[in-house]
Amino acid sequence: MPVEIDKGTALVIVDVQRDFCPGGSLPVPEGDRVVPVLSQYIEKFRAAKAPIFITRDWHPPNHVSFKNQGGPWPPHCVQGTEGARLHPDLTIPPNAEILSKADSPEVEAYSIFQQADLDLASKLRRRGIETLLVGGLATDYCVKSTVLDGLEKGFEVYHLDDASRGVDVNPGDTDRALREMTSKGTKRITIKDVLPPQE
Repeated sequence: MPVEIDKGTALVIVDVQRDFCPGGSLPVPEGDRVVPVLSQYIEKFRAAKAPIFITRDWHPPNHVSFKNQGGPWPPHCVQGTEGARLHPDLTIPPNAEILSKADSPEVEAYSIFQQADLDLASKLRRRGIETLLVGGLATDYCVKSTVLDGLEKGFEVYHLDDASRGVDVNPGDTDRALREMTSKGTKRITIKDVLPPQE
């Protein structure tokens, strides 16, 4: 299923932060293995001069999702901490845009589209972007939410099978997430499917 990169195609990298990688406070098993693959996608998009967006959780210390606030998760990706930093081996080119989400105490946002003050869908449309390639962490939470929201907003969305990993809090969550994304219209691809723009 070849996908040609052009100015209307954006790469969306979801939450590849230290806390979501091995050694972090909320690690995705083998989460760091997405980093070298995502760097390959980044290089293809950089060479094509196509847009790259990198999302990050940017939580205050008293965020609603934390267990000490009644939420389901241990504290993670707290603003300004080492755990909130993007993985150090992720190649971030100068033209990439870093987008923060869930940065106020009472608001959760698994998907960057849920960050109301950003209004990403409108921003993308103004730039003529119609197609999104989405990968990162974790498949069964923030990646899935980003993909499904992108579809709901009317974008064509591809899931990067080789550049995403799930946390599988409940066994099978990742497979269920992939099936749900596919059933809603997502296409699943790997790096070999991504082609440079035609001359």
